[in-house]
Amino acid sequence: MRYSRAFIPTVKEVPKEATMPSHVLMLRAGYARMVGAGIYELLPLGTRVLHKIERIIRQEMDAAGAQELLMPTFVPSEYFKESGRWDIYGPTLLRIKDRKGGEYHLAPTHEEIVTDLVRREIRSYRQLPLNLYQIQLKYRDEPRPRAGLLRCREFIMKDAYSFDVSEEAALQSYEHMRDTYHRIFQRLGLEYRVVEADSGAIGGSQSAEFQVLAQTGEDWIVACDACSYAANVEVAQAGRPAPIPDASKPPAALNKVQTPDTRTIEEVVAFFGGDTTAADTLKSLLYVAGDDIVLAVVRGDHEINEITLARHLGVDEVVLASDSAVQQATGSEVGFVGPVRFEGRIIADPDAVAVVNAIAGASETPYHFENVNHGRDFEAEVVPIRQAASGDPCPSCDGALQLYRGIEGGHIFVLGTHYSDKMNATFLDEEGQSHAIVMGCYGIGVSRLIAAVIEQHHDEQGIRWPVPVAPYHVIVTPIGKDEAPLSKATEIYEALRARGVEALLDDRAERPGVKFKDADLLGIPLRITVGARGLAQGTVEIKKRTETESKNVPLDEAAAATEAALAELGG
Repeated sequence: MRYSRAFIPTVKEVPKEATMPSHVLMLRAGYARMVGAGIYELLPLGTRVLHKIERIIRQEMDAAGAQELLMPTFVPSEYFKESGRWDIYGPTLLRIKDRKGGEYHLAPTHEEIVTDLVRREIRSYRQLPLNLYQIQLKYRDEPRPRAGLLRCREFIMKDAYSFDVSEEAALQSYEHMRDTYHRIFQRLGLEYRVVEADSGAIGGSQSAEFQVLAQTGEDWIVACDACSYAANVEVAQAGRPAPIPDASKPPAALNKVQTPDTRTIEEVVAFFGGDTTAADTLKSLLYVAGDDIVLAVVRGDHEINEITLARHLGVDEVVLASDSAVQQATGSEVGFVGPVRFEGRIIADPDAVAVVNAIAGASETPYHFENVNHGRDFEAEVVPIRQAASGDPCPSCDGALQLYRGIEGGHIFVLGTHYSDKMNATFLDEEGQSHAIVMGCYGIGVSRLIAAVIEQHHDEQGIRWPVPVAPYHVIVTPIGKDEAPLSKATEIYEALRARGVEALLDDRAERPGVKFKDADLLGIPLRITVGARGLAQGTVEIKKRTETESKNVPLDEAAAATEAALAELGG
């Protein structure tokens, strides 16, 4: 492609809400444009990257024995109602009525549709195992779409579904897909960790996330520094012994203190001063769990694991109580709630109940209690409900957990018979007995991976694409006003194309500095510079995007040297 004919609308300024590097760079470099909140159009460069990612995924899925199909995104409501997810998904589900009043939705995922297909077509164990996948648009009405392609309302996903005759066979399919995902993420040039995860609204008994490590990621994960254990903080458990109260610090008399303007743990610590730390305080949060209101208590320097709390309470999710609900249940404003004299169910973490003479809200505005002690001043169900954090002991070995940020790039699930039972998807065994088909599902956020790659591969100048997903492998850059550099650059460009190298010829009448900055911004892995001075010496300059130094190679070896450099970069 000649740059002069390419649609690459680069810009210097981007909207203020674009703060993530991938969001900023995709807009600046002309890879994408925003149509509406959480809705983006991919321009030609972005589309080329998308197709590279899709090709890698297709190659590995096909090699794994999966078969591609294409399911609709405009779906009748009856299938989600049959599985129960019409209500579970709530406002996240984009619901539509046709002209006759029929209820439909835009599919956020396709478990029900593929289960319906299989229950109509599969009759015998001889037709199993089966793995079907698609690369298709998905729709979720995110409450806060943000970060460009990382959290959208419309996005492209690869979703696959396995169907087996038994739990054992389903686990084999799960592990087979796990290995396939490893190959996909490795080929994409990503640094990632596989972590234990929550199954959420998808359901099932077991799941794992492929988390792309990035300091800008919105997920927190913990990983052991000595073994392979890793988990999303939502489900991670620290392997720690029960805390032992400090015997050298006997319980003191409960004391109520007026504490104006102290609604956060940081403000409480600053108010009491001295040697007080967040670990000397209790954090008390009121949650709505189904029809009940419960108080969750953790140490002030810890965070509540809402998924663990919900599981203990036997509900799908817990939601922080509104300010008015807090006022009604405790008689105080948010920030002054505490467990003392709370008339309701209290769930407290072991680390919280181990604090001697803690500082906690008095459930009266604006007061806190000093010297709060579990067993004397309040009673609670003691359950590990805090999130794991850096330094916690690993639950699998003697190592320590470390905290990382990540971007969920893929998620795999063992569904069991979660959908096949509800939708009557069965098969007949050798004896003619009917059994529910055992399922698994496997998702990759295809469009999200474009952004995830950039989050890992960029610098102050722009994107640094790995060769397998770069829109072009090489940018050939003639500089100077003479005809000779452009003529030779064109020859090199054509020679590269003949060798199967994807090249972009920057034939614009721009200054060298402009061309070099644009090449760095676009992130093309290799730049070949053709100038009059080099041609006089019979050489051209080759520079890798990931390096600061360039090297000169003989003109007649330019194409071969380019292929060698791309091979070094993993192309």
